[in-house]
Amino acid sequence: MLRPATAAPSLRSSLPLHRVLRAPTRAQCHDVRLFASLPAKAGRGAPPSPKGCSSVGIGCIRFVSTTPLRTSAVSARLTSEFFFSNSPGSTRAKHDQAVASSDSIASGSKEELLPHRRRQAAKRKAAAEAAAAANTTGAPTIESSISHPPDASAVLAHLASQQPANSFRRKLSTFLSLSKPRLTVLVVLTAMVPYALYPVPSFLSPALAAETPSLSPLTLLFLTTGTALCSASANSLNMLYEPATDALMSRTRNRPLVRRLISKPSALLFALITAATGITALYFGVNPTVSFLGATDIVLYAGIYTPLKALHPINTWVGALVGGIPPLMGWAAAAGESATGDGSWRELLFASDGSSLGGWLLASLLFAWQFPHFMALSWPIREEYRAAGLKMMAWTNPARNARVALRYSLVFAPICLALCAAGVTEWTFAFTSLPVNAWLAYEAVRFWRFGGHKGSARGLFWASVWHLPCVLVLALLQKKGMWSRVWRSIVGVEDEYVDEHGYYLDYDDELMEISAEEQKAPAAATAAASSASSSTAAESKGRN
Repeated sequence: MLRPATAAPSLRSSLPLHRVLRAPTRAQCHDVRLFASLPAKAGRGAPPSPKGCSSVGIGCIRFVSTTPLRTSAVSARLTSEFFFSNSPGSTRAKHDQAVASSDSIASGSKEELLPHRRRQAAKRKAAAEAAAAANTTGAPTIESSISHPPDASAVLAHLASQQPANSFRRKLSTFLSLSKPRLTVLVVLTAMVPYALYPVPSFLSPALAAETPSLSPLTLLFLTTGTALCSASANSLNMLYEPATDALMSRTRNRPLVRRLISKPSALLFALITAATGITALYFGVNPTVSFLGATDIVLYAGIYTPLKALHPINTWVGALVGGIPPLMGWAAAAGESATGDGSWRELLFASDGSSLGGWLLASLLFAWQFPHFMALSWPIREEYRAAGLKMMAWTNPARNARVALRYSLVFAPICLALCAAGVTEWTFAFTSLPVNAWLAYEAVRFWRFGGHKGSARGLFWASVWHLPCVLVLALLQKKGMWSRVWRSIVGVEDEYVDEHGYYLDYDDELMEISAEEQKAPAAATAAASSASSSTAAESKGRN
């Protein structure tokens, strides 16, 4: 809207209106001065004419705009009654009428906005309508933070609230919301990838397929199901512990316990059933070591990490440990399939031949990934964490928050190189994973340099979101010896070209083995002859 800052009262009857009011030449008038032209004989007290004005100006009207207007709208609104009405009440009424006119004009010019501006306006309108509905009904609405959309639990809880009471769809959506489905899917995937990366000797080897154990689809089924149930239990216990803090944060205030879509005893029963079922499935379907790791994950997440969030920022490191356990579960599950000893936790996790090194490297990759991801995620909503009383480093020590994200983002290239050296992937993996590792490191440097501002937090967050699946997919595509064994299984290789470990021999390797055997044969014959001669000499001496 436009309002006059100053106006000369003596101009009310002495000057024609068209000489006082001129239509501005800008659509949005932030600081427009309109001067009235006077005859040549002006009074001494008249102010000087501004630069560029041909005649002497004696009056100045300054307009301050608070809403965008078009030029034609300004001319229509600036009437004599608006400025020169003797009644203050009448002036106020005309002022309100002008504001309403400007709003209608602005809405009429909405079609002229750019497409992304129209989408933003539609989002703001939808958010305002949702907020108005929440104020009317008293129910919380789904709100998104500056950088991140609402989580899947909030979306499912919102969908459950729209279903009829006691309906199957309402209960299913509520229980799925308790399990945090997106996080659970991520946990299951990080357990499946190490299971697939484990170097089983008989992989695609027809000669040893019947003699050497291989990865079992049934074991993989028990692994994924048990891991998902353990994750659902841990997430449900997490929601049970902090409904009060969830109600204070925009991304979590729509969760089922906050919305009271389910009672606390029912949520506790769901958590206990999923925990017992998941641990049992891992124990009998996989092995006791994996079952113990699943139970440890529940205890760390629900029993230590969750209450520690309100006590000390070290909770982030505990949460990173929780994220590093699923890769060990997948690796131990695959190692148990090809174990030659007693299959204890020492053999599966601390093998004497160093075969368990790959599992620990994958666990360290997931452990390190938690920091750039969570530090960037928590920075835009740091004030919400502060209001909820959760001790996150994003607000307790923002500088250290950026340093930690940068520090851990620099270890991925060495970890990828170590996976190649450990025989988990081909050496090409160190080079193909370098661009995505460099991208994450670059965004972490920006996050540290700008302290989360200038879009650096959002850039690091999305870089971390894409980084993990890219690295894991590249590792799967470059598993050690996979493509060479696939090729040789297609073209066909005879059994004598397979060594005792189940790996295919090159032609040069076979020649080297044959030459080594030929070199050993004369030496063995000489040793046998010498031993025979010595025994003959001893017998002759005995006879004498």
